[in-house]
Amino acid sequence: MSGPAEKDDAPFGLGARRPRAERTGFWWRAWPIIRILIGVAIVVLAVWVLSSKGAELSGFSTVLKSFDWYLAIPAFVAEILSYLCFAAMQYELFRAAHLRPPWWPLVKLAFASQALTNSLPVGNAVASVYGFRWFRRFGADNTLAVWALAGTLIAAMVSLSLVAVIGLGIADEEGASLDLVPVLIGTFAVALALGSLFVYERPLRAVVTGTVRASVRLTGRPRGDTAAQIEQAMAWMTAVRLNWGQVGRIVWWGTLNWLLDCTAFALMFVALDAPIPWKGLLLAYGAGQLAATLPFTPGGLGVVEGSITLALVAFGGADSSTAYAVLLYRVISFWFILVLGWLFIGQLALQVRRGRWSRSAMASSVEAGPEAYGPLVPAAAAAVEFGVADGARGAQGVDG
Repeated sequence: MSGPAEKDDAPFGLGARRPRAERTGFWWRAWPIIRILIGVAIVVLAVWVLSSKGAELSGFSTVLKSFDWYLAIPAFVAEILSYLCFAAMQYELFRAAHLRPPWWPLVKLAFASQALTNSLPVGNAVASVYGFRWFRRFGADNTLAVWALAGTLIAAMVSLSLVAVIGLGIADEEGASLDLVPVLIGTFAVALALGSLFVYERPLRAVVTGTVRASVRLTGRPRGDTAAQIEQAMAWMTAVRLNWGQVGRIVWWGTLNWLLDCTAFALMFVALDAPIPWKGLLLAYGAGQLAATLPFTPGGLGVVEGSITLALVAFGGADSSTAYAVLLYRVISFWFILVLGWLFIGQLALQVRRGRWSRSAMASSVEAGPEAYGPLVPAAAAAVEFGVADGARGAQGVDG
């Protein structure tokens, strides 16, 4: 099944390729060199950013004296399992659009995207572009790729806010004393409001209408009939609508992702032979991870450590053991994932070079476009299911 990106008469855009005559200018010839220079600049920037954060590893010699590495192994396992759950959450989003992406490349992409986020000051933006291109290679058209990126972000925020609110309930009065109630409840409400746009069309129409009209007033764009522009935007944004079963599975995998990550954190206390501050653990973890979403430092370096440590100490955790547990947790959740993610980035790039994936993501064959992920009659649904499943199995086969 083909999406609009494969049509010969597609306009120049994300899914179209320029005629060969237009690809012989200076920029086309210089592009291979420019790509190398950009890559070198990114590596230099990443090394500079991470080297400036190396001081947090300076306390290792003291920590390792009392650290039980055997008990740390389950923490590494829990962290890896959390990324499998994250990939499962994205898989459910694509299944809602009748696309079955290859599983293991999707898992590798989860690690790779986090490594990009951890490495660069604008890592979230770079990771989004990187994820978009790989979603295209997996068989999504442009609209579905953007929709899946937005769905991933909102599902992660909803599930993280849910974990933080549960932690607030467990902390009871002590959590209220930290003045986190309005912040966490407000964040959860905003996340739910954004998530409702994926289920209910009426609030989505209100948001789209307000956004388009505000853009026309402020910038004069988009030009033309405003009502027609709104209807066109609604037609694309409502192409995939989630039912409650799909929403439940997506939130379940997202929540399990955060809980497993928090489990890795809790196991650091065990490895240090220190008591786990259960009452404030989820609250401190949720608040710290929400703070990490602020675009101030790559991967939340400094923000996560400080916020989690202060919150747990406020709940009675020992200063030294809490600080060491947070430090060791960040070694797993930040540095370990950074190294593993960059290894997957290199592996995926090597597979592209060897021809296992299309060099141009925009030229990849589209399995799920508007014809595929719109409402289906039973016969068409069966055809799409078998066709997409075959395509996904083929992609997994070449990936090995």
